[in-house]
Amino acid sequence: MNGRSLSDPLRTVHCQPVPPIAACILWVLGCCLGSVWGAELVPAQSVAEPTFRNHVQSVFTKAGCNMGACHGAASGKNGFYLSLRGYNDDADWLAITRNAGGRRLDLAVPGKSLLLLKATGTVPHKGGKRFEVGSPEYLTLANWIAAGAPGPKETDPRLARLEVLPSHSRLQPSAKQRVQVRAHFTDGRVEDVTRWVKYTSANDAVANVGDDGEVQVIGFGEAGISAWYLSQLAVGFVTSPYTNTLAADRFERLKARNFVDAGIHSKLKELNLPPSPKCSDAEFIRRAFLDTLGVLPESKVVRSFLADSRAEKRDELIEQLLARPEFVDYWTYKWADLLLVNSKSLRPTAARAYHAWIRRQVEANRPWDQMVRDLVTAQGSTFENGAGNFFLLHDDPRVMAETTTQAFMGMSVGCAKCHNHPSERWTNDDYFGLANLFARMRMKNGSGDGERILVSARSGDVIQPRIGRPQKPRPLEGDALEFDAAKDRREHLADWLIGPSNPYFAKSIVNRVWANYFGVGLVERVDDLRVSNPSSNEPLLASAADYLRAQKYDLKALMREILRSESYQRSSEPAEGNGSDTRFYARYYPRRLMAEVILDAYSQVTGVPTEFKRATGNGDSFQFTYPNGVRALQLPDSQIASYFLKSFGKPDRIQTCECERTAEPSVAQVLHIANGSTLNEKLRDDQCQLDQQLKEVQSVDALVDDVWIRALARHPNDVEKAKVRALFNGAAEGERRAALEDVYWALLSSKEFLFNH
Repeated sequence: MNGRSLSDPLRTVHCQPVPPIAACILWVLGCCLGSVWGAELVPAQSVAEPTFRNHVQSVFTKAGCNMGACHGAASGKNGFYLSLRGYNDDADWLAITRNAGGRRLDLAVPGKSLLLLKATGTVPHKGGKRFEVGSPEYLTLANWIAAGAPGPKETDPRLARLEVLPSHSRLQPSAKQRVQVRAHFTDGRVEDVTRWVKYTSANDAVANVGDDGEVQVIGFGEAGISAWYLSQLAVGFVTSPYTNTLAADRFERLKARNFVDAGIHSKLKELNLPPSPKCSDAEFIRRAFLDTLGVLPESKVVRSFLADSRAEKRDELIEQLLARPEFVDYWTYKWADLLLVNSKSLRPTAARAYHAWIRRQVEANRPWDQMVRDLVTAQGSTFENGAGNFFLLHDDPRVMAETTTQAFMGMSVGCAKCHNHPSERWTNDDYFGLANLFARMRMKNGSGDGERILVSARSGDVIQPRIGRPQKPRPLEGDALEFDAAKDRREHLADWLIGPSNPYFAKSIVNRVWANYFGVGLVERVDDLRVSNPSSNEPLLASAADYLRAQKYDLKALMREILRSESYQRSSEPAEGNGSDTRFYARYYPRRLMAEVILDAYSQVTGVPTEFKRATGNGDSFQFTYPNGVRALQLPDSQIASYFLKSFGKPDRIQTCECERTAEPSVAQVLHIANGSTLNEKLRDDQCQLDQQLKEVQSVDALVDDVWIRALARHPNDVEKAKVRALFNGAAEGERRAALEDVYWALLSSKEFLFNH
């Protein structure tokens, strides 16, 4: 038995070594032929016998041989094909040992093997030199060949888990530290696999990591260092505290109202990052209305709130917001985005039934887990049970598997359809086991136009191409069902999906709600909850998920705690020392309003509703006009002929991805606000409330105050009053309306109006 230590770069493997006599013969032959072939064969007994599955494959992966740019490409390279990152052990072993007449190996003289000669650059290799003669990579392959190049066996120990050490470091910029990665196998064996791991940093602005596991800190903040080995991932964290000079009791003096504040304050203290002070009442009421309802607060509500001096008024406002009808409009629209309600993919009646079903769930404050269960297990008519349209939109078991995980777990498993996921733990087997849970759903035509009847069948499986047979139906980390089980497979999936053993379900919806209120999710992006993309505050994400589970998935309860928190109610103005923070919530992050919210706000401030026309999908043609007064956030369909909404990033609801909606600025947006019809026509319209204001408000100062309250939910300051007063005093009687139009245009095109802050 080899007695190497855990830190030995050749790794500790408990196997029988090659017989000494055979090893000597191989060594002599290798030395003799090595001078001819330019390679030296290290004695086989100098390293324990490696296995193909756990050691040879890691060499190919680390050296890049089975990457997409090399032999891991779909068609391989120069006739040599390997599975991407070694996900198919059996196929790779055959390709190396049997394909091309077996010429890639020389079992008698391992040093003469083409596999080693090309990788070391001894003979021409288009991929260049991958490692040196005598290196650990070379020895691993040479000793495997010397042992007869044994293939993968079912009895091979499997990787149980990875461990990154240290799991959490505190370092300053310019500091370096080498991490160690340990692999724990099912037979109890532990190996130091630091040399064989593929590393990535989740935040290169804070720290980067080299191929050898050396981490270099280059900025302030926190970075997750991901280690990938044999299709498993582990993450270690590097924290680089800011160098702010703060009072010793700075963080102890912070008020914490709930778990939101406790988690954020703990992270701010760890990073030495000072929080901004509390926002003003005017900032809070506008912010809370927009984040919770997607509308601006009415003038009378603003005036009453700003005049109220009671300490409890913010909590009372929060309760009022959660009970308003606009709450139903806003969150129905948000979930319709997520669940892809659109009449381009569905017939109009089906799309309306789908939207109506979502609206009923929000209106009844239906727990999120129950709502998702109904979606995943829906049966019957898609007209009568609108939830069935979720399946109708994704009527392939593979697509259903991908959409379900994306929508309700915040992660993509699509890459595992062809190979093991390169940046997640999910394997090709996991993917097809999950897809097979949806294989026995069937659709029949109903009597209505586009109506489908969903029924569960007793037979049918998804074939996994790699092995030519189906995988047992199994949730990603759940128990497998037998093929002949009578239970509806989707019920089995739903039990696991919303159950306590699935850590991703609660975290995913917490992260979506969190991003709506804070502008940045704890995991950014909200559709990307992979292990290699850790959250900015893992303990806080876990606490928030635990809270939601304790509240029986009542989303309003989570929203209430976020709104009540001191962290949400902070100013968006940077304090000294936190101006560069974009992830840890030292302040509220300003962000541009959604396209629909901006358009509705223009209608609300001017008093001129927007006319919405349902598009056919053929250019700018449309089928009908929605009733006058319908707001953008009340539209039941994404098929809308609106240049404004399209220009400002409204999603088409074609794919389950937050990336469909964009807030990126563009020249088209600037030009449309300046010269386009949307805002300018509303201001010129005869029904615009400007005329009423000019009649009802007598003094210029009172008029200015009314305008600012309507548009910005605050009183104007003295400088702003003076500028508008001068504008009106210099205008003739017939030009006062034009002057007021200019004032409104200036406010409604300003950053203060277009951004929530």
